[in-house]
Amino acid sequence: MKTYTDCIPCFLRQATRMVKAQIDDEQLCETVLRRILTILADLDYKLSPPEIGKPLYDLIKEVSGINDPFRKERREQNQVALGLLPRMRNIVEQSHDPWSEAVKLAIAGNAIDLGIRSNMNREDIERSIIEMLDYNMNTEDTDELRKAVEKADSILYLGDNAGEIVFDMLLIEQMPKEKICFVVRGAPALNDVIMEDAEYVGLTRLVEVIDNGSGITGTSIPDCSRSFQQRFNQADLIIAKGQGNYETLSDVEKNTFFLLKVKCPVIAMDIGIEIEKMVVINRRLHRLHRL
Repeated sequence: MKTYTDCIPCFLRQATRMVKAQIDDEQLCETVLRRILTILADLDYKLSPPEIGKPLYDLIKEVSGINDPFRKERREQNQVALGLLPRMRNIVEQSHDPWSEAVKLAIAGNAIDLGIRSNMNREDIERSIIEMLDYNMNTEDTDELRKAVEKADSILYLGDNAGEIVFDMLLIEQMPKEKICFVVRGAPALNDVIMEDAEYVGLTRLVEVIDNGSGITGTSIPDCSRSFQQRFNQADLIIAKGQGNYETLSDVEKNTFFLLKVKCPVIAMDIGIEIEKMVVINRRLHRLHRL
């Protein structure tokens, strides 16, 4: 997905928040923000939003000297999600359709996103997930994904955010785990999941976990490691969580299912669906399924 002009205010909002949170000197803040404006003026807007955002975040890390500014938030989000896990697992197990319920909860976990909400606390996370429990599911919407999982011999499951990965585990538990390789970011990027988070929540004990070698808030194939690119090319099926993965992979020719909650009006416009909806999109068939 290309970057739209409506993305620019979002870049500036996120960058300003990060600069002010990590740099105390007001003059230095101004200098960094001016450099960010210059970077934004010169970038190629045919790139995806995560690719546009990377040099901005890299600059802030360089100036502040803080490589992982959201580590505390990631740990808190993992803890909140783990606290909800027993209840959510019981809901899946007691459901008349555990698969569809697990898909719903995995997408509901996509609400944990500091790129959209900068002040998401424990109460916000719990409320967002619990509200999704009443979301009506049409089992036809998840059957295609189920069939694709059954047919595939190798599946790459691309994670999105910390905390959210706990709910991904509920869906992975419904799959043949020997087929699954879960992918995390190769370096900190906002509250996106990295290997530290996968280890903390126990995901590494459930399935194989690798990193993609990249610090972009999505999966930009050219920026990823060669080893990941090889795994991506060889995989029969890609399951990609979240908006960042949609933004970076929606134009890539691959049998990909995108699972996300639409939290951004630009994404809503690109997909052609209302904001706040939960969606499953099959890339190969160019079909949209509304949950």
